[in-house]
Amino acid sequence: MFKDLFQKKRKYATIPSERLERSGGPAEGERPKREIPEGLMSKCNKCGTIQYSKELEKNLKVCPNCGHHLRLNAVERIAMTLDPEGFIEFDSEMYSIDPLKFPGYASKVEQQQLKSGQTEAVITGQGSIGGHPVIVAVMNFEFFSGSMGSVVGEKITRAIEEATEQQLPLLIFSTSGGARMQESILSLMQMAKTSAALARFNEVGGLYISIITDPTTGGVSASFASLGDIIIAEPGAVFGFAGRIVIEQTIRQKLPDDFQTAEFNLQHGLLDMVVHRKEMRATLTKILELHDVKGGF
Repeated sequence: MFKDLFQKKRKYATIPSERLERSGGPAEGERPKREIPEGLMSKCNKCGTIQYSKELEKNLKVCPNCGHHLRLNAVERIAMTLDPEGFIEFDSEMYSIDPLKFPGYASKVEQQQLKSGQTEAVITGQGSIGGHPVIVAVMNFEFFSGSMGSVVGEKITRAIEEATEQQLPLLIFSTSGGARMQESILSLMQMAKTSAALARFNEVGGLYISIITDPTTGGVSASFASLGDIIIAEPGAVFGFAGRIVIEQTIRQKLPDDFQTAEFNLQHGLLDMVVHRKEMRATLTKILELHDVKGGF
């Protein structure tokens, strides 16, 4: 159902010859400029390795040179993690309406929708992993840096309530820059709303698996991302509340180089495990098998 999101018009980048004359025209006998599709090659933002984008996608967007996990959008994450058939999306037509009339916010939301092909920074729905039915919420950093506004909080809350009603395991893949400033207090209220819904889910014995992806910060990290029965993170994922610079300026101390990484958080007891992207689906399947709730909670 997400196939049409990838069918975008191809853009091209022009690579000029190294022997172009200063006048701007090609020298006599010069080969014409070559045009290659934009996005044909990708560069690892950690080690700088340049590789074919298709090969990188086949490797689940994990750099084969250094193992760095590049960011995925919500559609890619769903396709990679859930069983191929049977995903049912919830609340796909829900989008922000600029409740506080913040200057320029409405146009920015529209730009983000056109850019990402999504209506908001999270996709929620029902599917299965390894044949085990689940309710999922998958955040998208490509949409407004994954910021949590009223719609994101409402969609996640509805997903939690659906998991409670159907007595199904809940998985939330988090990635966010924090609360959406254009919605002010309405955005901050989503922290309490989602947390309260998770408390009710916990009271009836629901299984909640929180998966941390890069980056997960601010109000999301301070609410539902940290409330999982099991908290998993991808290698190298940044997970924290305030940024490094803000913390260093506040405490006037130099922080460790690996501060707020998944490995640092695991070492200090804030995570249960760090799982490579290639092993994530198998790991989640195993957890769901061990917590089989086919007969209800």
